[in-house]
Amino acid sequence: MRENVLLIGGGGREHAIARALEDSEADLYACAGNKNPGIARIATGFETLETTDPDAVVDYAESIDATLAVIGPEAPLEAGVTDALEDAGIYAFGPKEADARIETDKAFQRRFMADNDIPGCPDFETFDDMDAACEFIDEYDGDLAIKPAGLTGGKGVKVIGDQVTPEEGKEYIRESDYDRIVLEERLIGEEVTIQAFVANGAFETAPAVQDHKRAYEGDEGPNTGGMGSYSAATNELPFMTDEDYEEAVSIIEATVDALEDYRGILYGQFMLTETGPRVIEFNARFGDPEAMNTLPVLETDFLDVLTAARDGEAPPELEFADQATVCKYAVPEGYPTDPEAGAKVQVDEESAGDALLYYASVDERDDGIYTTTSRSFAVVGVADSISEAEEIAEDALAVAGDEGLHMRHDIGKADLVQRRIDHMNELRGE
Repeated sequence: MRENVLLIGGGGREHAIARALEDSEADLYACAGNKNPGIARIATGFETLETTDPDAVVDYAESIDATLAVIGPEAPLEAGVTDALEDAGIYAFGPKEADARIETDKAFQRRFMADNDIPGCPDFETFDDMDAACEFIDEYDGDLAIKPAGLTGGKGVKVIGDQVTPEEGKEYIRESDYDRIVLEERLIGEEVTIQAFVANGAFETAPAVQDHKRAYEGDEGPNTGGMGSYSAATNELPFMTDEDYEEAVSIIEATVDALEDYRGILYGQFMLTETGPRVIEFNARFGDPEAMNTLPVLETDFLDVLTAARDGEAPPELEFADQATVCKYAVPEGYPTDPEAGAKVQVDEESAGDALLYYASVDERDDGIYTTTSRSFAVVGVADSISEAEEIAEDALAVAGDEGLHMRHDIGKADLVQRRIDHMNELRGE
């Protein structure tokens, strides 16, 4: 049976999902608040609507006779879009609102881990009294990460001892309008993402990816939604062991076991420390940019994952190509603090050469495609090694130019990867 699949969301992550379904036995439809030109060229139909409005999403899904839906971003999950689609008889690959709290409510996330004895949880406290939070900072013996409990697009976390001083951290808390925050021990190590495809109490995992949140080269500057990422031709990254990967997977397994009805992607972001992986956070969907590392090397038909989940089956055993990937985002000049929109995007899918081009937040006009104030597009190199993949991505960025754009050219380069290896060796005393 040919499926009518509704894709919800219009960013780079969703463009990667659309590409993963392009050659499947499915007619793809999409809806988003912005019209992604890359998705629109793949999809049979594209509707611009507010994806956090469950009724609007259901109305469109019913109008196209959707047999399946896949939800890309976190905001529709928080808004209960999965629940609304299920009430309408349409299976959505994405957690229901209650299960999505594993991402959308960081205070719930930490209490859930503690209550269910899930390993890898750092020391933490939650606060709705900001004065009490500031007192905790004064009294705590060590550095802390300050995390708003709700969604912040990856930009709300401040780390004492890295990004801010204790006094600056307290000022950030007092001047913010957050009603709840989480304070947790600062974890030292290397960040790693492992994404799990979850359905009916079972899961399959993808190769590990390392994202780069800081805006500027050398891991400097403010946090962003992610400036780029890389994966190796193996499940592990160059600074990881097989045991590191398996230990992280065991944490995902414990979490899936505790979330009995979870379906969709469970994204574990880990800090690989000297004593093994600890949980920075869980997300309830593909990462952006990590989806652009994972889906291009997924050799299993993603549609088979969706239909298995709907039909009450475990996910099929996933096959990934033994290739490395490097993803680099181009963002508007001044991003994320003072982004300037309106630069013309000079690269397209043909001129990107061997790289894959994924549009994110852009404005398509009669005379071309232009930047908005959010991340604009990503280029991805896929090759036998990280260094070869990095060169492919860089060649595409050279075509794009840098007028009105900012990129981190160091992502995936040999010296930065070696710094990660050296850092872990130092932590482990090797």
